[in-house]
Amino acid sequence: MLTLLLIESLLHFFQKMKKVQRFLNTDVLFDVLTRIPVKALLGLKCISREWHHIISSRSFIRAQLENTELVLTGFILQEKFMWCNEDIKTVSYIPVGTTTTIRNAKMQHQRVFHFLPEDVVVLASCKGLVCCRSCFPCEEPTIYVCNPSNKQWIKLDWHGCEKNESIALAFDLDSSFDNFTKFKLVRVKPIVICEDEYEEMYLEFELYSSETGAWWKSNETCQCGNNLIKNKGIYIGGVLHWLTDGDQVLTFDVEKELSWLISVPVPAFEFESIPEACIGESEGKLHYILISDLGLHVWYLEDYYESKWTLKHYKSLEEIEGEYPNFFFNLKNRVLERVDVELSPWMNPLSFKDGILLMKVCADLFLYDIENNKIVQTCTLQDLNTKSMSCPTVLPHSLSLVPLTHAYKVPCY
Repeated sequence: MLTLLLIESLLHFFQKMKKVQRFLNTDVLFDVLTRIPVKALLGLKCISREWHHIISSRSFIRAQLENTELVLTGFILQEKFMWCNEDIKTVSYIPVGTTTTIRNAKMQHQRVFHFLPEDVVVLASCKGLVCCRSCFPCEEPTIYVCNPSNKQWIKLDWHGCEKNESIALAFDLDSSFDNFTKFKLVRVKPIVICEDEYEEMYLEFELYSSETGAWWKSNETCQCGNNLIKNKGIYIGGVLHWLTDGDQVLTFDVEKELSWLISVPVPAFEFESIPEACIGESEGKLHYILISDLGLHVWYLEDYYESKWTLKHYKSLEEIEGEYPNFFFNLKNRVLERVDVELSPWMNPLSFKDGILLMKVCADLFLYDIENNKIVQTCTLQDLNTKSMSCPTVLPHSLSLVPLTHAYKVPCY
């Protein structure tokens, strides 16, 4: 099998020998290009208008998605204020590279969504598409669904908006093979029902379909008095997942419009320290990552209805410190010192995707490849122009060529 470097060398050779046009008239170029990852294709689109046209066609995008795997390429990161109605506008992007090498991790980019008509707050990411909203304060709040790879976007009206509500994105790659890309948004709204002297909190679900262009309220409700935290709306196999602060994961089947709660593997009260957790997806399964004084645990969910979890990876804090003494020191004692949930955690798992964990340790961000047991430092909080990063939104992102219907485009040449 040709390596990516060799494929690119062949393509540039044909261009240099002025045989591009003849090459374009065969199926060879089409077949070769469809086997190249998106990151390289974005550069190749700018070689000529002909190359841009072929790579942008729906037939090519369909073939490329079939011939290559959609893998993690980076993490989108944005801080937020919890105590005021103003949003932080800066969005950063931390590239990962591949699952076997994360040596490019130190690069971090800002102004990720500069192609949109206004500053935005990121809400969800799914298979290359990103859902975001207008920054507050704003006179006419808007929701955008966009693809940063090809700079295409769709604008949706947002009525009855609230700053801290959760909106998730559900999208399947095979839905992009028709005349337009189909996706759904799911909005989770807490409601309080008062009966006699008691109050019960429920969650309601509102959905938006790109096919109908309309919102509707689902008949489904879920009795849940906990807050949705971190990694909101992870989409796996037709089901959305939200981590809550009550040792449970909220789930919602998008097609059947059914929700249920899944207990986490180990409740927080069983630890001496205050643990920190996040959820993510790898190999098509929901994963739960927990960091406590006992170490770093990674479970994956085997059975939804029985809340059956299997431990996939474990490493004590002493082991992590011993293997990477240049990065870490006195980890266990630092973790044990946190006795108040209001204090910022010393170690905090932020996001997990395809076996790669992005975590904060003190004032630094690290990528941990659990499959290859490799940790690299990405950047510091100072690099991101922040001091604490107490409650950031962190979304895994994969580059894709998925097109959007009636989108506004910014060409690369």
